Amino acid sequence: MKLAAKLEDLTKHYVLKSETVRALRGVSFDIPEGDYVAIMGPSGSGKSTLLNLLGCLDRPTSGAMYLGDANVATMNDNQLSYTRATRIGFVFQSYNLIQQLTVVENIEVPLYYQGRLNKRDRARCLELAEMVGLQDRLSHRPAQLSGGQQQRVAIARSLVNDPYFILADEPTGNLDTATADEILRLFENLNQLGKTIIMVTHEDEVSRHAKRIIRLRDGLIQTDERKENRTVLN
Repeated sequence: MKLAAKLEDLTKHYVLKSETVRALRGVSFDIPEGDYVAIMGPSGSGKSTLLNLLGCLDRPTSGAMYLGDANVATMNDNQLSYTRATRIGFVFQSYNLIQQLTVVENIEVPLYYQGRLNKRDRARCLELAEMVGLQDRLSHRPAQLSGGQQQRVAIARSLVNDPYFILADEPTGNLDTATADEILRLFENLNQLGKTIIMVTHEDEVSRHAKRIIRLRDGLIQTDERKENRTVLN
């Protein structure tokens, strides 16, 4: 079984004046390729810290974190930045689209920053736009799209580098219930195609769509449960 990510006794401490905050206190788990994981926990549980570490936005204080075969904990800044840009797909609550760019141009952004945007890449971006149902909106800009359509652009953008996993931070937080269901259905379809998804959410209703729920409390894993019967949207 190939792993998209592996965490071994991961800790993260922050020093605030004379106080040390132990945000993560020894977290270990594997994420197999093709998994769909929801990470949950109350405020202060460590889930945002874990999100930052999984996204290569920060380094652990101790322990190891592997993406594929590479230990992120030992990477320098340039290696960390390259891994973040090429091997992780981000989906944010606020979409984080560039307002001046069209749908297809926003999908192309990760490739642009890598200095690679050939005909084959452009064709893949068009395919991804069609995959998320935006083939009729290619020349539209974010202000001309609904919230759900903007999130679909963000999901297509997250796939452009064929990442180890999609890291989704409260991806339905700004959406109404019906639109949120559409986005969750899209995540389910992508997972059925073999895409690995790690989703941070505080909503039980959203987490029910994942195959597995990891709950954090006080910087430790409280429960790690794989669901036999998850909610499936038709």
